[in-house]
Amino acid sequence: MEEQPAADQVARVQAEWRRERPDLDVSPQAVIGRLHRVARALTQELCVVYARYGLSEGEFDVLAALRRAGAPFERAPGLLAAHTMVTTGAMTKRIDRLQRAGLVTRRTSDADGRGRVVALTDAGRELIDQAYTEHIHNEHRLLAELTPREAAGLETLLTAWLARIEPARRSPGL
Repeated sequence: MEEQPAADQVARVQAEWRRERPDLDVSPQAVIGRLHRVARALTQELCVVYARYGLSEGEFDVLAALRRAGAPFERAPGLLAAHTMVTTGAMTKRIDRLQRAGLVTRRTSDADGRGRVVALTDAGRELIDQAYTEHIHNEHRLLAELTPREAAGLETLLTAWLARIEPARRSPGL
């Protein structure tokens, strides 16, 4: 029989709510609360790597979206916003910062003279290649807290759940 961990913060919160509101079923907090706490902890751990490269999480996402586009490592700002799931206004701010840092350039689209294209500079490509390598090592380190079987099971569950609650965001190539 598998040993159960000691009560964590989520279990303590649930116990308090059961005491205060016995009329409510607080069982969803067991999953949602822990998932939220795991996500917050993971984000903090991931951001440590981004900061080593002078990047915010959002800036890392933009550079990564450009890098995985393949040569010539460019995308329209609207497509970048879709790939990183932010508004076009937020994307503009990220691009401005990355352009000031010399990591991306903006130019008029060859296909549509009214459109713009954002492209990685050589410095941007070098930086994201280094940062992404360390990022993947960091993700391996974090996932090593689970057994391979646990990680595979969690991936299956999260994939199924995300497909059910995020249908509007499903898009080819994202």
